[in-house]
Amino acid sequence: MTVIRYSKAFKMQCVREVETGKSCASTVQRKYRIKATSTVMRWVRQFGGGQYGKIIRVEKAHEVNEASQLRSELRRVKEALADTHMELALEQAFLVVACEEMDQSVEDFKKKHAGGRRTRRSKPTRS
Repeated sequence: MTVIRYSKAFKMQCVREVETGKSCASTVQRKYRIKATSTVMRWVRQFGGGQYGKIIRVEKAHEVNEASQLRSELRRVKEALADTHMELALEQAFLVVACEEMDQSVEDFKKKHAGGRRTRRSKPTRS
């Protein structure tokens, strides 16, 4: 098996052909009878300007700000969750203080009042 060494100028010429769009990597490989199929693509990655093979994302007008809108909505939801946690912590602290004032344990208060602020709805009367 013979190893073929290509000059840098030849490699750059192949890369230029691929990047300008004259031919694709497989066409260049066949044109110059380069044995390995991935050789030209390796040269493009190594010597190219980095534009070939890049993924270009095309967005519609309403999709442009979607990511920033989702980030801001997530921030608002996290803030609301933090506020809810703070309110719960304050209510629990208030319950402890109120139970101490009444000389009653929190567990006894919870058992006695079983759920707290439940209100019964009256059934609507049918006419």
